[in-house]
Amino acid sequence: MKLSIVTTLYQSTPFIEEFVRRAGLEAKKITNDYEIVMVDDGSPDNSLITACRIGESDPHLRIIELSRNFGHHKAMMTGLDYARGDLVFLIDVDLEEPPELLTRFYDEMKAAGWDVVYGLQKERKGGLIKKYGGKFGWWLIKLLVPVNMPFNLCTVRLMRSSYVRQLIRHKEHMTAIGGLWVLTGFRQHGLLFDKLSRGESAYSFVKRLRALLDSVTSFSHVPLYGVFFLGLAIFFMSFLVTVALIIRRLTGYVLDGWISVMVSVWSLGGLILLCIGLVGLYVSRIFIETKNRPYVIIRNLFESSDRPLGE
Repeated sequence: MKLSIVTTLYQSTPFIEEFVRRAGLEAKKITNDYEIVMVDDGSPDNSLITACRIGESDPHLRIIELSRNFGHHKAMMTGLDYARGDLVFLIDVDLEEPPELLTRFYDEMKAAGWDVVYGLQKERKGGLIKKYGGKFGWWLIKLLVPVNMPFNLCTVRLMRSSYVRQLIRHKEHMTAIGGLWVLTGFRQHGLLFDKLSRGESAYSFVKRLRALLDSVTSFSHVPLYGVFFLGLAIFFMSFLVTVALIIRRLTGYVLDGWISVMVSVWSLGGLILLCIGLVGLYVSRIFIETKNRPYVIIRNLFESSDRPLGE
């Protein structure tokens, strides 16, 4: 197998048919020996039925049905695990990343001998909050995470199978795949492209915030050092304040006390809870990883000869 195109399905019904058509046209510019691997990540709409219907007439299409929703990153890793091509093109199905990038990435890979060619979004789309919130998130990642993830890194990428085989060796249950892409190494090169916007994203603010926390706590111990030094600084400051209050008391000065006490209790109490919560995130990851549960559970694998939904 020369080429594998890997994508995931979640509420993707409106895009599947056009994606398969456009991806197939681009693949044929490189080789006729290709496959399109679609991973249905427990989609609640008709994505699986639509993909299987198209697969009845397209022998290049392979569909993996997961038993439930495991998350975008795990679905992508599952698709990469089942990809059989010497080259693997990973891309989201929603057409915000145009499938036509395949030939551009392929030409760049051949010209310079890269192991991975990935996409970088030229400019973030959306309103001010989304745009500048995203920039702030990337700034935090750059500040706290030792893995050098490129700014505005996107899903779309063309990879050699030697790289993919090493990438899928990472089996953390709670992680950020962007860090794994970089952590795996090899010779990688980024290309800028205009990413389209189809309006409301499936990634809500809460999901984006969780992805940010996953990125930081999966690859960095910097916050733990921050908690330690913050606690040390507060202890030193409280010691100085205690000495000052004792001196004032001995000299006959009496404090009213109520405001200072309440502010201290609430501020320090909130800080303590924040630090405990941060450490708890790391502990919870240890707890989940030690369970050694299956990474994903596959319900069905539909090849071109299968007709499970059309009978």
